[in-house]
Amino acid sequence: MSAQYDVLVVGGRVAGASTAMLLARAGARVALVERSAYGSDTVSTHGLMRTGVMQLSRWGLLDRLTGTPPIRCTTFHYSDREPEQVPIRALYAPRRHLLDRVLVDAAAEAGAEVRHGVAVTSLLRDDGGRVTGVRTRDGSELTAGITIGADGIRSTIASATGAPVVRRGRSRSAVLYRYYAGVESTGYEWAYAPGRGAGLLPTTDGATCVFVATTPARMRSLRRGGTEQAFTTLLADMAPSLTDLLSPATPVDRMHGWAGAAGFFRQAWGPGWALVGDAGYYKDPITTHGMTDALRDAELLSDALTGAGPESAALAKYQATRDELSTALFEVTESVASYAWSLDELRVLLRKVSSAMKAEVAQFAL
Repeated sequence: MSAQYDVLVVGGRVAGASTAMLLARAGARVALVERSAYGSDTVSTHGLMRTGVMQLSRWGLLDRLTGTPPIRCTTFHYSDREPEQVPIRALYAPRRHLLDRVLVDAAAEAGAEVRHGVAVTSLLRDDGGRVTGVRTRDGSELTAGITIGADGIRSTIASATGAPVVRRGRSRSAVLYRYYAGVESTGYEWAYAPGRGAGLLPTTDGATCVFVATTPARMRSLRRGGTEQAFTTLLADMAPSLTDLLSPATPVDRMHGWAGAAGFFRQAWGPGWALVGDAGYYKDPITTHGMTDALRDAELLSDALTGAGPESAALAKYQATRDELSTALFEVTESVASYAWSLDELRVLLRKVSSAMKAEVAQFAL
């Protein structure tokens, strides 16, 4: 049976939609399937770092982030000293219902066939064991030359292929976040006190995402008194300057939470399949780099699949490059997410976070 598509992408969020768009722009017959509804929201750190912004600009999509303000400074608040402000090039923190929709629309405009509300249940394989497509919950089959799992940390594709975890982290952040109106900030605001952290990210349509993070054990203990109390307790005494920013603000929606998960690197490819985004590589959200990783790896994978040479060699190079660009930031994120630091130690770690981003900026500035 001939394949319906050259590429089938399972998962239509940042990683999957970007991969589908790039491959369709390169001339491949692409199908993109996503189990959630078009334009739906999802748990997210929102922050796009420099590499992600560079890519969206190069792809002609940055100006579609309507209502999302440019962020031109970062302020670090500490409980033991005055805040430190750092100017930055324009960054963005879009809501996911906007960013994901922009990327999905761009994939469809490039010629990808996009289907929402499609849940994949199992893989199809040929007699030699190569993945040849998927079977969906309604019993239909979609066949493709290569199937890409972009379906998150609990990836159905990763599970069905048996993709092994080749490295696993140990640290985890438990997070609560909510959107506020009336926060008088025009930049990223990161705040730290012993054993906890917080952030303010100006996002779409005048809202600001405010999050608090700590260890899962401490979060569970605090939440016994209720989610609101846990949120308030973690923000309390974080830094006086942060309290001043939040005092005139009002919440505009419910509280969201993330219980935490250990980071990992999975084997990223095999016969007829590949993984991208959180399906293949995930790290703790405390360094707010997940969406940037997803955009980065989408481009690395699409370049591998559209280049010359054997598929196996191209995909092996994709994984090697992903790991090379990810390792330093993964390791320092593990340290930050341990919450076992003193504030002096944390300041050293945050400088390492900044340094660890330089390699991927150089990779995509070529």
